[in-house]
Amino acid sequence: MTEKAYRYRFYPTPEQEQLLRRTLGCVRLVYNKALHTRTEGWYAHRERIDYKQTSAMLTNWKQQEDLQFLNEVSSVPLQQGLRNLQKAFTNFWAGRNKYPNFKKKRSGGSAEFTRAAFRWKDGQLWLAKCSEPLLIRWSRTIPAGCEPSTVTARLDASGRWFVSLLVNGHTVKPLPQTNKVVGIDAGISSLIATSDGEKIANPKHFKRLRLKLRQVQKTLSRRVKGSKNREKARREVARIQAAIADARKDFLHKLTTRLVRENQTIAVEDLACCNMIKNHKLAIAIADASWAELIRQLEYKAAWYGRTLVKIDRWFPSSKRCGNCGHAVDKLPLNVRDWDCPECGTHHDRDINAAQNILAAGLAVLVCGANVRPDGHKSIGQLQNSRKARLERSRKGKKQKPKS
Repeated sequence: MTEKAYRYRFYPTPEQEQLLRRTLGCVRLVYNKALHTRTEGWYAHRERIDYKQTSAMLTNWKQQEDLQFLNEVSSVPLQQGLRNLQKAFTNFWAGRNKYPNFKKKRSGGSAEFTRAAFRWKDGQLWLAKCSEPLLIRWSRTIPAGCEPSTVTARLDASGRWFVSLLVNGHTVKPLPQTNKVVGIDAGISSLIATSDGEKIANPKHFKRLRLKLRQVQKTLSRRVKGSKNREKARREVARIQAAIADARKDFLHKLTTRLVRENQTIAVEDLACCNMIKNHKLAIAIADASWAELIRQLEYKAAWYGRTLVKIDRWFPSSKRCGNCGHAVDKLPLNVRDWDCPECGTHHDRDINAAQNILAAGLAVLVCGANVRPDGHKSIGQLQNSRKARLERSRKGKKQKPKS
C-alpha cells in the first residue's frame, strides 16, 4: 500500500492555539537542546550520541525544576522530534544532507502525533490534551476506510495552521496503459517544451509579486527589533512569500498531474539545479521556475500511477544536436532561440528540438541502456566539469621527469 498525506487548513480555538503553541515551543526546545548536546559531545569527547541517549536525557530534563513545563504537553511530539533529529544525522552521515540546523521560532514549527496521541472518530480529529475536535476545512475527503496513522500540526511563518494526515492510499491505483510518450525540456522563457511541439509558458510567480515583496521587506528593515510593528511587518513578508510558494506549487501540481495522466513514458534531463543556481545572472529565474520540484513531482506521481520516468545524462547536447541528421554544433548561445543545421539545413526551434532529442535519448536508455552522450563529440564545455575530463587535463599538465 502507498502512504499518502492529506494536508488541510484548520482554525484552532483560543485554548487549542495556546496548547499547540506551547507544544511547538517544547518540541523546538527539546530538539535544540538535543542538537546542542550531540554537537558538544562530538567536539569535546569525540562521542556519537544517538537517539536512545537523548531520549534518556529528555526524561532527566522533565525532572529539572526550570523545565517542568515540558510535562504540560504531550510527550509523543517531543519523542518524535528526537527521532527526526536522529534521521537528520543519519542523512548527514550518509552524505545526503547538510549538518542539522537549530529550529527558529519565527519559522513557525511542527508537532508530530502518532496513533497514541490523537483520536479519530466519524471524520473528526482530537489531538492529545485537547477537549474539542479541530475545526478543519475539508477541501477534499479522505478515502473511505482509511484512517490516519500519523498527524502533523504545523504553523507556518505567516501564522496559518495546517494539519497533515498520513494514511495508506487505497485509492492510488495505476492508470490505464497508453502508447503516448513525451520528452520534456525545461526552460525559463517557457517553463517546459514538449516533443509534441507544445510550450507551457512560465508563470513567473516571484516576478509577479517581486515589487510588492520588496516594499514590505524595506518596511520590515525600518522597524525596531523586538517591537510589535516589526512582528506585523514580518508576518506581511511571510504572507507574500507564502502566496508565491502556494501559487507555484499549485501550478506545478496541475501540470505534472496532466503530464502523468496523458503519457506512459516521460523523458527529462537529470539537471543539477543546485549548481545551476550559482549563476548569479540566472539564479532568480531558475529558482522561480523550480525545475527540481517539477522533476520530483513527476518522479513520485509516475511511481504512483504506473508510469515510467526516464532521466538522461545532463551533459547530453540536446539543444546543440540536430534532430534530423544528428550533427552537433560547437556553440549555441542562450539568446539564439531558432537555428539552422549547417549540415542538412533543417530549421529548428531550440526548445522543441531539445525536447525531441531528450525523448529519443530517453527511449534509447529505456530500451537498451545506451550511452546517450555521443562518442567523439568535441563540443567545448560539454565535459569540462566531469571528473574524467579533469583527470585528463591534470595528466596532460604534468611535467615529465628528465631522463637520467
